[in-house]
Amino acid sequence: MNTIGKHIKLTSYGESHGEVIGAVLDGFPAGFKVDFSYIQNQLDRRKPGQSSLTTQRKESDEFRINSGLFEGKTTGAPLNFVIKNTDAKPKDYSALKDVYRPSHADYTYEAKYGTRDYRGGGRSSARVTAGWVAAGALVQDLLEKQESIKISAYVKKIGKVETNTASRYYTKDEVDKSVVRCPDTKIAEQMIETVELAKREKDSLGGVMECVITGIRAGVGSPLFAKLNAALAQAMFSINAKRI
Repeated sequence: MNTIGKHIKLTSYGESHGEVIGAVLDGFPAGFKVDFSYIQNQLDRRKPGQSSLTTQRKESDEFRINSGLFEGKTTGAPLNFVIKNTDAKPKDYSALKDVYRPSHADYTYEAKYGTRDYRGGGRSSARVTAGWVAAGALVQDLLEKQESIKISAYVKKIGKVETNTASRYYTKDEVDKSVVRCPDTKIAEQMIETVELAKREKDSLGGVMECVITGIRAGVGSPLFAKLNAALAQAMFSINAKRI
């Protein structure tokens, strides 16, 4: 399954080191003026190579929408978001052709499909989430402007370093003032030191992100299997490397 959503559906496509990655958004309402700078800003916040703490792959993550638009507004038809992979280096993964990496989806993919794309994990790479961000940013802009629903996410914990800052809505400026996206400046510096130490020791760390959504009216979702938090859980746990 590469599609999620009921009223507005997002279909993800592309591979980590393929020609393009992206998403198709179907069911988005007509007549909404697309703010391209808003979408690009969200992609810029996500793109790789922003600091020494992240992957050093360099991607501009510039996007285009090649359907579902007329004169800058949505038409109600499917919107196709396209992002080119400009720093794809598939040859760097040739040594992994016959090697299953621990804690990756390599073996699972081959067991299920009888084949796998070993170039950076293919479909199982976090690279494909760029398409989700692009399409999601358009929906987020719609929610803010038409429903007054605001969404904020930030890093709460990395390794054993955790902020005790109160859970609340933080602006993008507050979150983005640190490369680790923690609004607590003092704790953010400790997080950076912790990541740098793990990097020097060739180790890895887990962490906790917190998402705060404000402005949701009462009664959204349905009891039991269609609860709002159940729908959010499906989406969030579809992101690579998440753990229950």
